[in-house]
Amino acid sequence: QVQLVESGGGLVQAGDSLRLSCAASGLTFSGYSMAWFRQAPGKEREFVATISWNGDSTTYADSVKGRSTISRDNAKNTVYLQMNSLKPEDTAVYYCAARRGGTSRYLPNYNDWGQGTQVTVSS
Repeated sequence: QVQLVESGGGLVQAGDSLRLSCAASGLTFSGYSMAWFRQAPGKEREFVATISWNGDSTTYADSVKGRSTISRDNAKNTVYLQMNSLKPEDTAVYYCAARRGGTSRYLPNYNDWGQGTQVTVSS
């Protein structure tokens, strides 16, 4: 019954910015930590960023640290990923994920996943 729907992806040029959104339903949103993962063609799905239930704690992968900001609006049941200074290596399908409890970088800890949104960064 949990549904996560990502949006905001697209085709952009290197150096551009995007804000990805993940709208959640079917869960008590404030009781979940949220995260973003991404998967490029031929590569494993990798951690991008996570945020605690109240937004007090955030963690980023080294590959996006300093360029990305994860945030959430519990009143809107939505988590965001603001990505700046995009690079071609950021090209991937970006997935939203949710888990009960604290934040984690570990993919199997996440219980629910969205369908993903494609981000393509051209050079």
